[in-house]
Amino acid sequence: MDNREQLRRITELTEQIAGLPKGYLSKKTIGGKVYYYHQWSENGVKQSRYLHDSEIAPLADKIEKRKELQAQLRILKSQKSRRNEATGMKCTFMHKRTPVAELELDDVTGFIQKIGSVYAPEHLPIGIPVRNEIADRAAFNDWWRDRSIPASRSGVREALESLGVADTKMLLVRCYGLSLSDQYWICPEGAELRWEDINFFQNDFSEDIGDVLFGERKKKKDALNFSSPDSTSDGNLKKRWKIIDGKRCLIKGGSNPFRQQPFNEVIASGIMERLGIPHVSYTVIWSKDAPYSVCEDFVTENTELIPAWRLLQAKKQKNSTSRYRHLLECCELLGIGNITPFLDRMLVLDYIIANEDRHFNNFGALRNAETLEWLGMAPIYDSGSSLGYDKMPGQMRSEKDVICKPFKNHHAEQLKLVTDFDWIDFDRLSDVDELISSVLSCEEAADYIDEGRIHAITESVQRRIGHLQELAMTQTPRQLDTTEDDVREEVAADYAPKMEL
Repeated sequence: MDNREQLRRITELTEQIAGLPKGYLSKKTIGGKVYYYHQWSENGVKQSRYLHDSEIAPLADKIEKRKELQAQLRILKSQKSRRNEATGMKCTFMHKRTPVAELELDDVTGFIQKIGSVYAPEHLPIGIPVRNEIADRAAFNDWWRDRSIPASRSGVREALESLGVADTKMLLVRCYGLSLSDQYWICPEGAELRWEDINFFQNDFSEDIGDVLFGERKKKKDALNFSSPDSTSDGNLKKRWKIIDGKRCLIKGGSNPFRQQPFNEVIASGIMERLGIPHVSYTVIWSKDAPYSVCEDFVTENTELIPAWRLLQAKKQKNSTSRYRHLLECCELLGIGNITPFLDRMLVLDYIIANEDRHFNNFGALRNAETLEWLGMAPIYDSGSSLGYDKMPGQMRSEKDVICKPFKNHHAEQLKLVTDFDWIDFDRLSDVDELISSVLSCEEAADYIDEGRIHAITESVQRRIGHLQELAMTQTPRQLDTTEDDVREEVAADYAPKMEL
């Protein structure tokens, strides 16, 4: 089996394993009767689910199948590792102008095979521990993998075939790992590269990768330029970077059937503007009869975004500590201030717009990339998966199918984490129905969004604002009990995060 076939099989097995349940079956005898449970870990937190009799055998088969595939995968990876032992690409991991560590990357997959000397451990990505001057390779690979385009993004398989690349992590290698979200990059051994000459904040970049990701295939005779920040953009929706009037702008699509996410970004921006919440502003453009949201990069050549998921890696989470409390503790440890009032505002916004996808990788903090000084929480961005973006009007009105992230599964429960509502000026929200109607009623949107849908959206938003107002009239701030995650903490009087936009 050659390297390409071996990689194809590894990818295939990895995808099959991801589709099978993790964990194991356990049984408990209570009152002489045997009960079966499915137990597994998710993001370091133990989970358990009671099983009905009809579920036990099928689930056991799937778990056993997962173990078999994992064994096959270990063998394949071991074979590949031995085969490619001497074919790694040596490079220096850089943080802007600071050499951080020596790395060796697999020539086929782009994975980090080896970590050599660590020169500046304080400049390593948060959550990569160093013990006895040795950096944790598994943690480093987790960070590196998160940096690449997710394999689940629409059209990625076709794009990789067109580009002649086996894995999205190899796109990272081709663009030196450069991004428009932070200042990390890799400098290959022997290459005389300078940050000033290659970073995407100050230099032009190629649109070739973005074109391919958008299905605009290049002619085979045309050589592709891989120097693009599109190789380090996350998320599952179609997106690309462009330089518009000298500004670095992210263009992002929507999903079928309503293509509503771009419009939702504009609506969410309008609501945050009314409430005085620091945010990224969005507009909508059209290309080939499809809507796309556009926003300017809020990260500069002097700052960088650290997603909340990385902040959570600053310390180990205790089993008795909620994810909300753990984030507060991590931010306190790192020296990031004003996290509680920021979360209050984010959770209130997400409740109003019924956001279903506020995961830990689409909010975070800003810091200076050279001094490592924390500048505060980043302005709120990426709010498109909201306002019933994939639901029918009846589902929006019932709200039965509305889920949420990142701390709870239901907005009503997550709203209990808000410590203070006094900052909300409800009079400023009096024209939100007009805002929603004006954004969704543009002539081009008629092919995707009709009047009935617009009415259902405005109705549900007004209902949530009304409930929020009732809650604000009765709620008083309380001191946070570290053993409970639904009680509240006293907030700082002012929310004025220091940020460079």
